[in-house]
Amino acid sequence: MNSKLATPYWEHFEHGADIGIRGIAPTLEQAFEQAAVAMTGVVTHLDLVSASKVVCIHCEAPDNELLLVSWINELIYEMSAHRLLFNRYEVVIDDGKLSASAFGEAVDQQKHQPAVEIKGATFTALHVYQQADDWWVAQCIVDV
Repeated sequence: MNSKLATPYWEHFEHGADIGIRGIAPTLEQAFEQAAVAMTGVVTHLDLVSASKVVCIHCEAPDNELLLVSWINELIYEMSAHRLLFNRYEVVIDDGKLSASAFGEAVDQQKHQPAVEIKGATFTALHVYQQADDWWVAQCIVDV
């Protein structure tokens, strides 16, 4: 079995001047976690970020697609307002309500060398669905 398919993973996809983030995993929660990892991967190399600080995130929405946008935008707010970068996430989703822990550290310009600042998650290419193999995909475009 391909090891890539045995564990959750993330990827980027091109979209004009912006960039797409996508999480693929066996559960909806893990797909949201991987989409968030992909978002951090737009900014910096993940292996440069330590998980020394934990931030709790809560949001809710009437469907999974709007919940993904809310989740990513909450993370972008925390990153911008508190000058943080995250490299790991633990998400629980229950009836349209997301509770999560984001693990990371304060931005260090020399250490992290942030490539871009993400302005927000968009509705462009927004899609959350379960594939034929039962794995979940959570994706959207982020404005950089």
